[in-house]
Amino acid sequence: MPTGLYTESMTDWDAGRYHRVSDPQLAWGQSVLSRLTPVAGERILDLGCGTGRLTSLIAATPGILVLGLDPSAAMLSEARRGQIPGEERDSTQAPLYIRGDGAALPFKEAFDAVFSSAAFHWIHDHERLFANIRDVLKPRGRLVAQCGGGPNLQCLYDRTDALMLEPRYARYYSTWIEPWRFYGVADTRARLTAAGFTDVDVSLVAAPTRLHDRRAFAEFVECVCLRHQLDRLPSHDRAPFVEALTERAAHDDPPFTLDYWRLNISARKGQA
Repeated sequence: MPTGLYTESMTDWDAGRYHRVSDPQLAWGQSVLSRLTPVAGERILDLGCGTGRLTSLIAATPGILVLGLDPSAAMLSEARRGQIPGEERDSTQAPLYIRGDGAALPFKEAFDAVFSSAAFHWIHDHERLFANIRDVLKPRGRLVAQCGGGPNLQCLYDRTDALMLEPRYARYYSTWIEPWRFYGVADTRARLTAAGFTDVDVSLVAAPTRLHDRRAFAEFVECVCLRHQLDRLPSHDRAPFVEALTERAAHDDPPFTLDYWRLNISARKGQA
């Protein structure tokens, strides 16, 4: 069973495109960031930092050291590209970026907080994930995160599963395993408690996200939601696959709306 955020057999993200279309992820992440409340002198790990849009916002707090970690080389390249050389700011505030696996973190009691947005659902083994986060936090260090949870994108993925079974596509999905895990409130709370966290607060909220039009919907789901399914198809079958799902979404009320659900997580590491 996959444990981390990425496997080498998988085509890497189109990070530049993701950076351009990921405004919904940015908006969700900003709401999570409002719960982080960093203070000067803290060290913060952004786990699954992607293209660094939120990492840079965290680093804007004076006196903060921020490390962005992501398994995707393409995402990290885009994050570093977004840093502006010669900015008039203390160079120690600029985020640092490293490639790594969220389920195998190479640190020990190094951070005051771990922040994460839209990343944990790519890790199957949350017992291992939360144990790793506990180990990298200082005593009473905090975890502030959000990811997909519960029935996240169930409508889209039910339609996708049905399409994958059609004769034109079925042979490409004979060994298909979903690369995400959308866990719920009770199991997440139990895993955090078992990992040694206290002050555990977990909630699940609906976040329906409407894309502007047919073109925006197709581009978004192709880049963000269907990357793994499309990776299995020959190039000439990818556009018809996306178009079939886009056509179904056009008849929804409201049209071109993705049924996102967000799992909010807050907790503190217990005293040693």
